[in-house]
Amino acid sequence: MLDTYREVVTPEGVALHLPAAGPVPRALAWGIDFAVRLGVLMILSMVLALLGRLGQGLYLVALFLVFWAYPIVFEVLWRGQTPGKRVLGLRVVAGDGAPVGWLPAIVRNLLRSVDMLPFGYAAGLVACLCDRDSRRLGDLVADTVVVHVPARLAHAPVPGVPALAPGQPLRSDEQAAIVAFGERAPKLVPARQAELAGLLQPLTDATGMEGVRRLFGIANGLLGRR
Repeated sequence: MLDTYREVVTPEGVALHLPAAGPVPRALAWGIDFAVRLGVLMILSMVLALLGRLGQGLYLVALFLVFWAYPIVFEVLWRGQTPGKRVLGLRVVAGDGAPVGWLPAIVRNLLRSVDMLPFGYAAGLVACLCDRDSRRLGDLVADTVVVHVPARLAHAPVPGVPALAPGQPLRSDEQAAIVAFGERAPKLVPARQAELAGLLQPLTDATGMEGVRRLFGIANGLLGRR
């Protein structure tokens, strides 16, 4: 089952494309979380064994919390991610792309008991394979979806050219375009830099590499640098 995109249109009319995660990365994330929980329980069992019968009672409480409260608390307080999901770059969100809340997180995790039927998450796997967004039964009922977290792109700093003020007022999108040019142009060959800068000759009143240098200066000015 390949990962796909779930399109959500916000009330403002903006289309969001959420990269839904398939069953394989989800299963790997679950395996990591399962290993974490087992490790926590092993440590607790060794510590609570020193308390005798009281320790046995506390261990049963801890067993319940680790296996049932663990995913709920992490998904709500850690922006939809458990440790396993964070390692795999996954996140649980609401069906409309909003952060997952307490009620959906509780519902989707309590329904794991249904997804596990008849064994080995068989029902959940069948649901994932049949749903275009790879949602298991718990996700369908809670209206949640597991998505890939988009990688954050690191922007290179604008070259250290003295700041310049633009010779005319600029809209916010024009300002963003000039700053983006300043951050990305150093990765281009000089000929391509000059070609792009030539499109803004009315703003810079220069061509070639001098136009590029002036755009770098305007970008630094827009960023508040000197």
